[in-house]
Amino acid sequence: KIIIRRQLLNFIYIERLTWLLGAYPQKHAWFCLVFLLVKPSSVVKSLGVLFDDYLMLENQINAMIQSCYINLRNLRAIGSKLSFSLKKQLIHCFVFSKLDYCNALLFGLPNCLISRLQKVQNASVRFLFGKKIGKWEHVTPFLKEAHFLPVKYRIEFKIALLAYKCINNYTPKYLKELLHVKSQPQSLSLRNDCDYFLLDVPKVPQLSRTERAFSYAAPIVWNKLPYLLRTCDNLNVFKKKLKTHYFDIAFESL
Repeated sequence: KIIIRRQLLNFIYIERLTWLLGAYPQKHAWFCLVFLLVKPSSVVKSLGVLFDDYLMLENQINAMIQSCYINLRNLRAIGSKLSFSLKKQLIHCFVFSKLDYCNALLFGLPNCLISRLQKVQNASVRFLFGKKIGKWEHVTPFLKEAHFLPVKYRIEFKIALLAYKCINNYTPKYLKELLHVKSQPQSLSLRNDCDYFLLDVPKVPQLSRTERAFSYAAPIVWNKLPYLLRTCDNLNVFKKKLKTHYFDIAFESL
């Protein structure tokens, strides 16, 4: 599988075709593309995300981890002079903002990759609490105390929020068209049949990694939410209840 560098094509289109197009726009555009040497690449960047040819996003995860650890190292240099609340704000600004950027693309990845991002969040919690956390002490209770959602549930939170926005007309048309409300039978025999807020889960084609697409992932995540949460009519209230829902699941055993 080969991903072509779209940046090169965009450059040619903007910088060359704008002044070549004249009386014969189709002719100039054709020769421009015919004599263009397009080199294939196994990794390309689009909107700040590194895509590889197998869509495992390992390069993207490596870049996220590297950037987060650099910021954490810089924060540790001044950590002794910062208050708890200021540390928390800086963690959200310089670490979690990178973990949350386009994190819906990480849905369905193996746990070995997600756990690497979780280690970054754990390191942030250790920086936040400092010496309160022992060297061999587990971070999960402090993660709950700081009210941080684990990485896995932050990904599902983003997908569920996008699904809510699609259903309630907060998103562009091209996103809304990917989701379809589940059709109800004419004869309602079961109580569950009265739930008009479920999404149709399309059949997954026999193509590798297709089940990670938004049109497949969003209905799966959305249909797992409680009925009262899916029927919420206010966006801000939905966000609060959604975080509480995932927070209770993540720290249920504590």
